[in-house]
Amino acid sequence: MQVITQPEDGVAPLIKAIKRARKSIDIVVFRFDVDNIEDALTKAVGRGVAVRALIAHTNRGGASKLRKLESRLLKAGVTLSRTADDMVRYHGKLLVTDREQAMVLGFNYTHQDIEKSRSLGLVTRNPKVVRDILKVVEADHNRTDLEIKSTRVVVSPENARQRLMAFIKRAKRELLIYDMNISDDEMIALLKQKAEAGVKIKVLGSVEKKWLEELAWRVRPFKTMKLHVRALIRDRQAAFVGSQSLRKLELDERREVGLITKDRRTVSRIAATFAADWKANRE
Repeated sequence: MQVITQPEDGVAPLIKAIKRARKSIDIVVFRFDVDNIEDALTKAVGRGVAVRALIAHTNRGGASKLRKLESRLLKAGVTLSRTADDMVRYHGKLLVTDREQAMVLGFNYTHQDIEKSRSLGLVTRNPKVVRDILKVVEADHNRTDLEIKSTRVVVSPENARQRLMAFIKRAKRELLIYDMNISDDEMIALLKQKAEAGVKIKVLGSVEKKWLEELAWRVRPFKTMKLHVRALIRDRQAAFVGSQSLRKLELDERREVGLITKDRRTVSRIAATFAADWKANRE
């Protein structure tokens, strides 16, 4: 398992993965404006790689850009599908190469998210995890039902609430949280319960105002750059990174994808990034 940290790592890990692909590339897009990535996908088609893109049916203020992207990718020889409109929003960001390596990203393929925002992504070659991530891609291409077996793959609306509540419940000493807007009542009640049980909780981002005064944990607004990641670090032993905030909409009504890791080096790197951001965002 590896972690991609933005803006430090930039676009290079994505370009490298696309350039190394020999047989297939699956990419899931919500927002996209990075020419280098589009160029790498086009060149992959040119060398015989089967490139398949699943593109969100809409995003706020950017639907026309998605349709133009579809047109360009079709012209380049990419196989395209558009996500169904039965979910409030399709917000997952995935990149799978040769059906062997998967990237689960908290950031979009945009200059804003990659170059100017704090975000994270996880890279895995675990066969079981990759297989389940591909199940998400296949189900959404074909608009079929989805069943996820791996406990590490967190998918909204299928299992995210259950998996993330289980993740939080296991905290014994500490929870470090990146989240732009924690507002789900059930999740907040659980966090409050853990805080009252002695778990030290730190939040970089925001919590719904109605809960701020009663909560026994510290919340710091993220001011040093834009925050565009959702992540939980538990006891410095496990971490979740994904596209879903602890909000009802993102847990229950949208397609969101995240990943849980217990890889020590990866968790340590994420925790170190959080510690530096916590210090940098002191009031």
